[in-house]
Amino acid sequence: MLLSTVLCLFAQAGRAHEIRPAISDVLVEQDRLQVFLVLTLEPLIAGIDLQGLDNTDNAPEAESYDTLRALDAPALDEAFRTAWPEIRETFLLQAGDTPLTPEIRRLEIPEPGDLGLPRDSRLLIAADLPPDDTPVTVGWEAQNGPLVVRQREGGPDAYSALLENGDVSIPLPRTGTATETALQVFSRFIVQGFQHIIPKGLDHILFVLGLFFFSLHMRPLLVQITAFTVAHTVTLALAALGIVSIPASVVEPLIAASIVFVALENVLRPQLGALRSAVVFTFGLLHGLGFASVLGALGGGQSHFLARLIGFNIGVEIGQLTVIAVAWLTVGYWFGRKPWYRARIAVPASLVIAAVGAFWFVERII
Repeated sequence: MLLSTVLCLFAQAGRAHEIRPAISDVLVEQDRLQVFLVLTLEPLIAGIDLQGLDNTDNAPEAESYDTLRALDAPALDEAFRTAWPEIRETFLLQAGDTPLTPEIRRLEIPEPGDLGLPRDSRLLIAADLPPDDTPVTVGWEAQNGPLVVRQREGGPDAYSALLENGDVSIPLPRTGTATETALQVFSRFIVQGFQHIIPKGLDHILFVLGLFFFSLHMRPLLVQITAFTVAHTVTLALAALGIVSIPASVVEPLIAASIVFVALENVLRPQLGALRSAVVFTFGLLHGLGFASVLGALGGGQSHFLARLIGFNIGVEIGQLTVIAVAWLTVGYWFGRKPWYRARIAVPASLVIAAVGAFWFVERII
């Protein structure tokens, strides 16, 4: 049953979004590789396996992680440098077939603030390159979580990618830059947009299911999906261009609130009208801001902005339509015409969705 699957998924996700990726800007010179990183040090020091993890509270090392988050900057600096010989073994840096051994060149750690939020530190590592012209690949092991790799000083067409599951970058030359065509960028961002919904966008999945359980009739479903799509496309573009910027601490609770609202409206007022469409459009604007975090992290040249934006948006839409298709094949096709469908399936499912959204709202506020 779809409802039991939803419960299993969401019971394991305190915060619905995936672990934030570390950001790396890579500078390849003739004889040296430099990697400028913005990352959270504490999971690496604690030895947490971030692959597939949504919330560090679910990790066996959660207590150690919380202790590290509370350390002042000098103490965390010492802890990281002590653990560095083991941590650097997880970096996948090579020149051709030659493994590279990075060293710490600079480490900037802020003092602890809100312990409920990750602390972003800045790390510069460097490695000497062998005396040849072999290109360089950059990545790290899957246990360290997702990693954004961007080629520094590469111009508007420079390579940038989100790496997961232990993947490494394409070969980066020592002179010039690795460039991508608009078609390559477009294709890659379709995949990343889809993955941002399935399996990573659990709160977006729940919102789409809220739209599905409103009505199985084609017109109400299409009106809602169209309003939602237009709205998140607008804010995705504006946020990716840097025209609109709202902190995640504001957007994330509001996304959770949007889930509660549409789910309760399914129960209390299940009729399509101008208000319902306006509400879905408004909440679509919020979800677009949530999607924009991925595009913002990847950066990339403005010459490929449309390829990134359109590709990512297409991937998101394919993901959303997949959610609806699975819901219809699992529930709608078999039970949608039953006289008891609304009372026994749509209303209970909507109440469960509202409860999960309310839990997320409270957790994100606290």
